[in-house]
Amino acid sequence: MSTTSDNPAVRTVSGTQSEMTEIILPNDANTLGNLLGGRLMHFIDLTGAIAAFRHTRTHVVTAAMDHIDFIQPVHVGDLLILKASVNRAFNTSVEVGVKVWVEEPHSGKLMHVASAYLVFVAIDQQGHRIKVPQLLPETPNEIRRYHDALRRREHREAEVARRKEARAAAHAASAS
Repeated sequence: MSTTSDNPAVRTVSGTQSEMTEIILPNDANTLGNLLGGRLMHFIDLTGAIAAFRHTRTHVVTAAMDHIDFIQPVHVGDLLILKASVNRAFNTSVEVGVKVWVEEPHSGKLMHVASAYLVFVAIDQQGHRIKVPQLLPETPNEIRRYHDALRRREHREAEVARRKEARAAAHAASAS
């Protein structure tokens, strides 16, 4: 891995931060005037991908949306604020945390409405996985998120193994 200033072997969380603001319009909403969950997931994916790109400085693809909490509804006319940063870098992937707020346009009041964790894989022009720079957490919150990301990864890997075993067992049972 290159260690030039343009592509250091280690990056900080602050260098990965991404923020996006959207006004929620009627075409973003359901018949009750609430933001569609899929549209919110799209915004989360975009904001997370920018944070992953800032860390890897290469193409990234979404490998997983590990967890998402829809805490409060978002209404037409609300300002949606999304903030993302890399929680941890692994070998060829990064975990990104995205937190979402609504700013009530008349009062300016902020309300936390959603949070999500995503995994992005770094790829080259041919679509092959490539190694990513490591992440250096600096603050107590960044260090906590760094350690939490490893626990989530271990949980994801255990769940993948469990599903693989269940499919194999189901296949064996149907073959007999």
